Amino acid sequence: MADLFGQDAPEAPRGDDIPAPDAPLADRLRPQTLAEVVGQEHLTGPDGAIGRMVAAGRLASMILWGPPGTGKTSIARLLADRVGMRYAAISAVFSGVADLKQAFTEAEKMAKAGRKTLLFVDEIHRFNRAQQDGFLPYVESGVVTLVGATTENPSFALNAALLSRVQVLVLNRLDEPALAALLAKAEALEGPLPLTPEARTALIAQADGDGRFLLGQAETLYHARLAKPLDPAGLGGFLQRRVAVYDRDRDGHYNLISALHKAVRGSDPQAALYWLARMLVAGEEPLFLARRLVRMAVEDIGLADPHALPQCMAAMEAYRLLGSPEGELALVQACLYLATAPKSNAAYMAQKAAWKAARETGSLAPPANILNAPTKLMKDIGYGAGYAYDHDAPEGFSGANYWPEGMAAEQFYTPVERGFEREVKRRLDYWNKLRAERNK
Repeated sequence: MADLFGQDAPEAPRGDDIPAPDAPLADRLRPQTLAEVVGQEHLTGPDGAIGRMVAAGRLASMILWGPPGTGKTSIARLLADRVGMRYAAISAVFSGVADLKQAFTEAEKMAKAGRKTLLFVDEIHRFNRAQQDGFLPYVESGVVTLVGATTENPSFALNAALLSRVQVLVLNRLDEPALAALLAKAEALEGPLPLTPEARTALIAQADGDGRFLLGQAETLYHARLAKPLDPAGLGGFLQRRVAVYDRDRDGHYNLISALHKAVRGSDPQAALYWLARMLVAGEEPLFLARRLVRMAVEDIGLADPHALPQCMAAMEAYRLLGSPEGELALVQACLYLATAPKSNAAYMAQKAAWKAARETGSLAPPANILNAPTKLMKDIGYGAGYAYDHDAPEGFSGANYWPEGMAAEQFYTPVERGFEREVKRRLDYWNKLRAERNK
């Protein structure tokens, strides 16, 4: 039978890979060929990175990065079978230095006997930096082909030395068609699920992209031996919804706050409210979100709407007063206010430009005419000489020079033609005109 790549070399499961009849459903449905891995065709297909490696019969060390329940372990196991390598697996959760040394020692022995080892390391991000460095000589020498699995962003979770020696392959969250295909395999093995069509759709949605969780829920339904099919309401009362994947100090946290910030910046209040809800429902600290909203007010709205910052500060104080869940409505109001406000990053850009100029110009002194002269000596050497008091000038504007000697005037702040900054721009244009007339 032709395989995934149209070759006459079928993939067959090893005898010790065949699960027992009473094994969990997820184990009994583990794919036996790469073609059976659902939802990751961009990697396992003939044009994918894994597909090309298998076709060439040579694997590179790699990191499989993706959400839980997307097939990382299955892919590693099948890769070893497909290219005829010895498969060894350890988990960073349960393993230490001694376990790593033993794995490398065994791999060296097998290498001398002519058998290469694929070492699968689950949750590889849990190894510390020193332990990760321990992989380097064995990966470089080819004693092991490393396949690491992680749910965390490798850019943050793995050190640069290890990342430079591996390919990072991104697994997709399982979409609805992939989960439906997985559920169809379960039903082919166990029979139809006791669900109405609408409840079956709800079950897939509740899995939130996690195939392992979906099969666990299906197994619970089979074991229940229900007398009649459940509708969506009955399913909701019978099964627990999967808790959304969200670690407040890890990648999901930063991805969602980035999505919230960009939705606010993009003036999409509906999407902004969705991302705010996602974080609050997942257990994010509300005051963290309040602080981020304050930052958005000054970075992306600024003087285009000077009320944005007071709105966010008031929302933060309201939350401190009311707590959850009542106070969360104040955060919702602030979020919607920001998303619907006119946008300007002029103050943010002005800050960056002014800070850059301050670093580059060093210790230039202010011009003497605007220095205070509290002592006779300071007056004698010219401090305050010729200072023009703006309130005594026509129209309350002297047009004097306030820049250090030896530094030309620069423009850091350029207001936009939106919101209140349109009025600010009108004022600046007026003062610039007066300044030009009075310095002729």
